[in-house]
Amino acid sequence: MRRQAVGWSLPRTAGPLAATLTELEFVQADPIRAPARAQDLILRQRVRGYRAGDLERHYPTLDVDEDWLYAYGFVAGGLRAYMHPRPDRHAADGVFAPTGRMAEVLAFVRERGVAHPREVQEHFGAERATNGWGGTSQATTLDLERLRHFGYLRVADRVGGVRRYAAVPPPEATVDPAERRTRLVLRVARTLAPVAEPTLAMATAHLLRWCRPHGARPNVLPVIRGLVASGELAAVDVGGTRYVWPADLAPVESEPPARVRILAPFDPVVWDRRRFGELWGWDYRFEAYTPPAKRVMGYYAMPLLWRDNVIGWATCAGAGADVEPGYVDRPPAGAAYARALDAEIGRLKAFLTQA
Repeated sequence: MRRQAVGWSLPRTAGPLAATLTELEFVQADPIRAPARAQDLILRQRVRGYRAGDLERHYPTLDVDEDWLYAYGFVAGGLRAYMHPRPDRHAADGVFAPTGRMAEVLAFVRERGVAHPREVQEHFGAERATNGWGGTSQATTLDLERLRHFGYLRVADRVGGVRRYAAVPPPEATVDPAERRTRLVLRVARTLAPVAEPTLAMATAHLLRWCRPHGARPNVLPVIRGLVASGELAAVDVGGTRYVWPADLAPVESEPPARVRILAPFDPVVWDRRRFGELWGWDYRFEAYTPPAKRVMGYYAMPLLWRDNVIGWATCAGAGADVEPGYVDRPPAGAAYARALDAEIGRLKAFLTQA
């Protein structure tokens, strides 16, 4: 199963950025740069000649949106019709409709074409409101994000890391809810394949809430098991855990290449920590939010993949900094691994310094 997990996710030959995004349909994002943002570290393994920051630089010309799939990131335009409309739990009929100041914010953005949150705040005032984390944020910024969530705005670009927004036509229900559910579950299953059934259920529960009739409770497992029964998902039990994947994925028969890859902490290959432990026999932890004294691997430890085996991790503070590998056991013996590690360190440094 390790061979499938690595072979299905990581291409032997990298492709161009736009085509890769169309195929992947989702790339997770994270703002920490140590040494680079997660989306850049994910794409450098899959896009030919990719440089740190390329996705942000080319974003306005790419058919992708910032949105949430199983995490926040960049979602391809091909999924747009399956992501909307979304029910509004605060509305009696479940239908979102901007009113009051939010409607005025929408009109303001439409008039401007592209609007920065600061411009919206200056126009409407600096009132604060409770955000989803229990703290407070600018009320107009929350309005912008709510309008984006429901498909009335999209992120046009970023300036200094801050989202700027543009209006889009309100979403219409053009796809049957059952088809939406199937498409989204299959997409996540393909990205994380082979994925443990409980993990897939957890990762898609909110997506199914978007597709359910108003007031209905989503139940993910029957959808997944229905796709297995219909032959759209294949399944196998390993050590008491049921793994599933899209049935059209061809088995990876060839031996993995003698290559080292330094992966993002959120790369699909390592995203499911439960699967990680079962495939590679150790617990990988993302320690950026762990107190420094309690860190074992480092602030931003990136999984170190040799062939189809994650053997440790690597840290690098950024461009010009050393790349420091760490190992669960000991580094593989022999010149092949040493050459492959040197080559990957060289690729990582080039990716960081070319930006």
